[in-house]
Amino acid sequence: MTETERGVPNPATPDSPGPPPRPPGPVPAGYVPREWVQRTGLATAPPPPPSPVTLAPPPPPSDGPFLDRPWIPPQTKRQGWAWLIYAVVGFVAGQLGAVVFGLVAGLIAGKSASQLQAITSAPVPPEWYVVSTLLGIWIGFVGAPWLASRTQGTRHFARDLGLRFRVVDLVGIGIGVGGQIVVALMYAPFQHEIHDFNGPSQKLTGASHGGGFIVIALATVILAPFMEELFFRGLLFKALVRLLTPLRAAGGARVAGVVAAVVLDGLLFGLAHGEWIQLAGLAVFGMALAAVSYRTGRLGMNMVAHATFNLVAIVAIASNGNALIH
Repeated sequence: MTETERGVPNPATPDSPGPPPRPPGPVPAGYVPREWVQRTGLATAPPPPPSPVTLAPPPPPSDGPFLDRPWIPPQTKRQGWAWLIYAVVGFVAGQLGAVVFGLVAGLIAGKSASQLQAITSAPVPPEWYVVSTLLGIWIGFVGAPWLASRTQGTRHFARDLGLRFRVVDLVGIGIGVGGQIVVALMYAPFQHEIHDFNGPSQKLTGASHGGGFIVIALATVILAPFMEELFFRGLLFKALVRLLTPLRAAGGARVAGVVAAVVLDGLLFGLAHGEWIQLAGLAVFGMALAAVSYRTGRLGMNMVAHATFNLVAIVAIASNGNALIH
């Protein structure tokens, strides 16, 4: 009598509940026959998905020239050209924004087209026109660095542009005061031949009184240094340093490239103000700010120095006139 006839199930038959016969030869550790898996409903767990590849986070911000620090853009010539293009586009956009904002402000103030044209060419425009045009310019000055960081940087805006402050940045107060002294000494031999030297400053603040003067003074001392340093030293200067300094350069080649970038950045800073009489003084001060930015790797000391430089000019205007009197 066979096992089937005696009621003993045959493990080799499909209906038998027991495991099938083991294959011939040695059984690997953990071996489970396919028939047993199908019959008992067991299934091996799928392999875990591969863990996503994550990049190491950037190191914490540090001071010093950005050429010596990885993660700080622009890192290549291609990125340097992209940052320079963003700077050009941002400057043009700021000038167009100034025109648009001035027109909108004039329409809100109820000015006609002829009146707006007269205000545009006036030596001393009203404070509402000055503030509106500054806002238009600053849109380009902030938008260009932001786009550079988003598309050709690490997307860490403050880290990419060097927007950090330290207690030592208070040294910028002395740099700002010293800058005004140097500019005054530069023009001292020619002060009798220069007419209307304070014309640009009077154009900015001359028609403002009381609260209007305070608004323009705050914009000139606080907002303007922040926006201009972000654009000229955070974006433009870094692009120039990368383009004028050979990759992995050292020694004389590196010094020559950095000096060329400092001089060019200062000249562009002076030209951007559109004041030919004050071009030399603004260019020299812009070079000093570029040198400070390169040495510190930050914009904090620049902004303090720039704010102090503007504050000295505002105090001089207020002390020589009736700017605070209605």
